[in-house]
Amino acid sequence: MPEVILIAGFAVFKAVRCARAAARAVTEMSVLRKALSMCAVQRDESAGGTATHQPRLPASEKWWLDGSVPAFPVDPAKVKIIKEPSEFYDTLLEKCSTAEHRITLASLYLGTGSLERKLVDALQDRLERTAGRLRLTVLLDHTRGSRDRPNSRHVLLPLLAQFQPCCRVCLYHTPLLRRPWRWLLPPRYNELLGLQHMKLYLFDDCVIFSGANLSHDYFTNRQDRYVVVEGSRPLADFYHGLVGRVCDFSLRLDAADRESLSPGWTLHPYRGSRRAFVAAAAAHVRQFYQGAARCSRELPAAPGAETWVLALVEMGQLGVHCDSVLTRRVLESAAHGSTVHLATGYFNLPGTYTEVILQRSLASYHVLMAHPSANGFLGARGPAGAVPTAYRLLAGAFLRAVVAAGQEARVCLWEYRRAGWTYHGKGLWYSRPGEHAPCLSLVGSSNMGARSVQRDLESQAGLVTADPELRARLADERDSLFARGTPFPPRCAGPKAPLWVSAVVRCFPHFF
Repeated sequence: MPEVILIAGFAVFKAVRCARAAARAVTEMSVLRKALSMCAVQRDESAGGTATHQPRLPASEKWWLDGSVPAFPVDPAKVKIIKEPSEFYDTLLEKCSTAEHRITLASLYLGTGSLERKLVDALQDRLERTAGRLRLTVLLDHTRGSRDRPNSRHVLLPLLAQFQPCCRVCLYHTPLLRRPWRWLLPPRYNELLGLQHMKLYLFDDCVIFSGANLSHDYFTNRQDRYVVVEGSRPLADFYHGLVGRVCDFSLRLDAADRESLSPGWTLHPYRGSRRAFVAAAAAHVRQFYQGAARCSRELPAAPGAETWVLALVEMGQLGVHCDSVLTRRVLESAAHGSTVHLATGYFNLPGTYTEVILQRSLASYHVLMAHPSANGFLGARGPAGAVPTAYRLLAGAFLRAVVAAGQEARVCLWEYRRAGWTYHGKGLWYSRPGEHAPCLSLVGSSNMGARSVQRDLESQAGLVTADPELRARLADERDSLFARGTPFPPRCAGPKAPLWVSAVVRCFPHFF
C-alpha cells in the first residue's frame, strides 16, 4: 500500500537530544521568581514567619515533591473540576470576559465554526474594553493550524489586524518536517512527524488544564477532562512563561498572514541546521524549567497546605522528558493494594510503561480507552479512517501481554461508549491501598502513549492532595468517566483489520 511506503520514510527521523546551548537572558524567570518571593512574603506575614511544612504523604510518596519538578502549593477550595464540554466552553467565555491583564491560550488548533468565532469575538471585545492593558498570546501547531481553508490562522487574523501590539499568535513548526518531506507529505499526514499538542488556557491568575482543543466538537459532544485552578500567581506565571518559551522558537504570524522568526531568535525550524535548532530550543525550555523548579523549592508552603500542582513537560522531539519520568516513577512506586486508573483517547502505552505495569508495579490497574465508535477518527476519509482499528489492534496486543504475564486479574481494560459522543479524556488517578479517592491525578494533553513521549510537545499537571473534599471530587470525576466503560473483549469484535493496517501498527507504533 502507498500509505505503508509513505510512513516507512518517517523511521529515519529520531528526536535529537541536546547537550549544550548558549545561555539566554531569562526575562520570564525574573517574573516567576518575583511572584514566588511575593507569595513567600505574604505567607510569612500571615503566619508570623517562614513556615516549614511536612506534607501529609507516606514516605514512599514524598519524592513527588522532592524538587525535581516545579511544585506549586494551591488552595484546594479554588480547584474546580468540570465534567461536560459545554461547561468548559462557557468557562472559557466567562474568563475571556473578565480577564484584566493577560490571556494565554495554547492548543493544537482553533476551529472555524460559529462557536469558535464567538470565542474570538469575546477576545476581541475584551481587548477593546481593556484599552491596551490586556496581552493576548495564542500558541498553535503550524501544520494543524494551517490545514484547510479557512483555518485557525484566518480566524485570528482580525485580532492581529486590530490589536497587533497587544496580540501575539505563534505557530510551532516541528524541526522534523523539512525538505524533502515538506514537499512530499500532504496535509494531515505531515502531522505524523510531531505536533504542538499542549492544551493550556490561562486568564490572569487562573489556569485551565485540559486535553481539549478549541473547536466545536470539544465544546459539545467530545468528552475530555478539565481542571481549573484559580488564585495562584506563581502557577500562572510558570505556565505563561512556558508558553512564551515555546513561542520564542515558533513562527510568528502577522496581520497579512505572513510568518517570521520571533524577535531575538535566529534559528529557523525547517531551514538550516536541524541539530542547532533542536539544541537551542531544548536548552531554552530546560533553562526555564530547571530555574522554575529551583524557585518553587524556595517557596515556603503555608501551615496546613494540602494541595500542590506539579508542572510536567514532555517534548520528545527536543529531547525533553519530565512527564514520562515522573509517570513511570509513580507506576513503579505504587504500593501493593493501591489502584491506578489510567485513561486515554488513543491507547498505545510506551514499552517502558507496559514493562513497569506488568513486571514491577504492585498496583491494580483499570485502563479506559475509546471504543472504535467513540474514536475521533471514525469515518475519516482515506487511510485515517483506519485509525480506530489500529488502536484496537494495539489494545489487543497489550491485553495478550497481560494474559501472557498472568496479570489479567490485576489489569483490566475498558472501552468508553456514549451514543453520539467521541472520547478524548486522558490522565491518571492514584489511590492508596484501601482508599477509594485518589491522592494524585495527572491531567493535561498527554495521551499517555508512545507518541506523547517521543513525538509531540505535551504539558501535564500532577495534582497532589490530602484534602478530603478535593479527593472526593476527583473520585467523582473518575467514576463518571469509567461508568461509561464496557469491558474490552479478549477477542476483538468487528471486521478483521486490513493487512496494511496491521503492518503499519507493527512497524511504526511510535507514530500512534
